[in-house]
Amino acid sequence: MNGWQTLLYKEVLRFWKVGFQTVGAPILTAVLYMLIFGHVLQDEVKIYGSVSYTAFLVPGLVMMSVLQNAFANSSSSMIQSKIMGNLVFLLLTPLSHWHWFVAYVGSSVLRGLAVGTGVFAVTVYFGQPSFVAPLWIVVFAVLGAALLGALGLIAGLWAEKFDQMAVFQNFVIMPLTFLSGVFYSIHSLPPVWQTVSHLNPFFYMIDGFRYGFFGVSDVSPWLSLAIVGGALIVVSWIAVHLLKIGYKIRH
Repeated sequence: MNGWQTLLYKEVLRFWKVGFQTVGAPILTAVLYMLIFGHVLQDEVKIYGSVSYTAFLVPGLVMMSVLQNAFANSSSSMIQSKIMGNLVFLLLTPLSHWHWFVAYVGSSVLRGLAVGTGVFAVTVYFGQPSFVAPLWIVVFAVLGAALLGALGLIAGLWAEKFDQMAVFQNFVIMPLTFLSGVFYSIHSLPPVWQTVSHLNPFFYMIDGFRYGFFGVSDVSPWLSLAIVGGALIVVSWIAVHLLKIGYKIRH
């Protein structure tokens, strides 16, 4: 293996060695969401005509798990390496900033997809969505995981202690995820909140992903693809630039 492949392998092993915590725990959390929301709202909420609420909930929980765990992977790895001091060993290698980016984001995508697959395998028992457009499912899962992996890399570079990372996680990632339509269709919201929801990039990731299951969505999947793709390009450029200048990692 060459340099970036070795770093990617190391990052994958980092989360896989503690898979019970990094993969198993998020799956359990998603199941609890399904049990609570599915049981309480199954007969109260009707979405997309004949689609049951539990079936509607499955793709949302899957994508939410993908996004949250992709972010957690790159951000936690970077901040841990900075605090523990072992980042210096990577700085001594001839790896370029692109190698770092591919390894950190690539491992985040793999972790996000692993958790998402596990969540789907467990929650599909409660509500069985169809697969109208499987290609859209794959595209939005990969793009969403890559976007959050790059965003997590930026957060990890910016943060200097775990408290700062917790602020980013709790006040940015968590609200944007929960207010993105995971548990509801934005058409059920008042007009003003529908407008606010359209400003949330996480909404387009989840709405486009859900389109792959049902063939219907709150906005066009092409619009969602354009916004998610554009956001990925911008966030990736920022992450690569910060790595190139050694932001907060070269003193």
